Amino acid sequence: MRIPSIKGFDQQALEKYFKNTGMSFIGKVGSLIIKMGVTVLVARYLSKDRLGIITGGVTYVYLFSALATLGLDQFVVKELHQFPENRDKILGTSFWMRIASGFLSIPLIWLAYQAYPAKGTPYTYIFVFSLIGITQAFNIIDAYFQSQVQSKYIMQVQVVGNILSGIIKLVLIYLQMPLIAFVYAYALDFLLIAVGYLLTYQRKGRSIAKWNYNGQLAAKLLSHSWPLIISGIMVSLYMKIDQLMIQNISGTAEAGAYATVATLSEAWNFIPTVIVTTLFPAILNARRDDMERYEKRIQNLYDLMVYLSLPAALIVTFASPLIYQILYTKEFAYAASALSVHIWSGVFVFLGAANSQYLIAEGYSKLTFIRTGFGAVVNIILNLILIPKMGMMGAAVATLVAYASSAFFVLFIPKTRHQGVMMLRSLLLSSLFKKLTRP
Repeated sequence: MRIPSIKGFDQQALEKYFKNTGMSFIGKVGSLIIKMGVTVLVARYLSKDRLGIITGGVTYVYLFSALATLGLDQFVVKELHQFPENRDKILGTSFWMRIASGFLSIPLIWLAYQAYPAKGTPYTYIFVFSLIGITQAFNIIDAYFQSQVQSKYIMQVQVVGNILSGIIKLVLIYLQMPLIAFVYAYALDFLLIAVGYLLTYQRKGRSIAKWNYNGQLAAKLLSHSWPLIISGIMVSLYMKIDQLMIQNISGTAEAGAYATVATLSEAWNFIPTVIVTTLFPAILNARRDDMERYEKRIQNLYDLMVYLSLPAALIVTFASPLIYQILYTKEFAYAASALSVHIWSGVFVFLGAANSQYLIAEGYSKLTFIRTGFGAVVNIILNLILIPKMGMMGAAVATLVAYASSAFFVLFIPKTRHQGVMMLRSLLLSSLFKKLTRP
């Protein structure tokens, strides 16, 4: 099937993109629809107060997810590419490293809860969620399928896992089960994915019984991944700390209502990741062969990010009351105004994802970490100021400003300032207007 042409963009490149990512994209969208539908039904059943209680536990686990996974995935894929004959040693070493970090994260989560508890969320719930880090060790099989360019198996596991998860939660709603049942159900989500990866790996004629641990390889992997662990923690703070702060400042009911805002607003954030990951090789090739074409492709990528995100943000801004009227009960309706603000952070997520590819291509990866930390600091400071005065609207404003500050942090660095100008050109539509009016 031929996709419609978009004036100002390379039609052949777009055709190639959709050909390469079509099935993966469809799988992600299918999973998203299932998860969103079930999430909405669960929110309607639990009410905003109980939803806020469970959100606090999920947030704690998310904050420590970077430690539990050790940022190993891309390095494991690289090792499997370079040394396929060492598959069992690479996977076994990574698996046991993640098992160890999963167990280590449990007492660290307890210490964090003692220092900054999620008011209203019992530690019992958080302990159940903290076990997720151990089950995620099996997700290293995902890296194996990536190295084999067999993403369809990853997609199948995720889609089937989401369907089973959805069925379980719908049964709990039908039986009118208590909140603790949903806590176990959310933890079970990750176990289902782990079992799915394991069964798929076994079905392909492989066996985890052959995996073995190598201390020298573990040290090598950890020496490469520790910056990503720190970066991942900063990203977690950057993206989720607002939900925990709302719960502690404004209560579980406000946290539950804000959780629906974040869920709706962030649902589409996988799109820029899919796009930039696919186009990254073309960007690297242009940098090697023709710097002028390289700059043009970067500008085109920024334009495409705005082309996709801006209309979506505009639509949701005006449709947010209707969205809440259709999806949620009346007690959530007042969150629509926060969604109309929070959704604009997606524009900067799209631009930031595109700019990250430039930073990687130029070898400026440390700047990605620095600007994420800058965004996290801005977010925390603004949340402390705005949430007591404005509630969830304050958190939405803080998120928007933090994401914009992080995306355009490159303006403050002389060697990357021109990239900030290019993003501004796209955001103000001047570059896109030239493309669309060019004969």
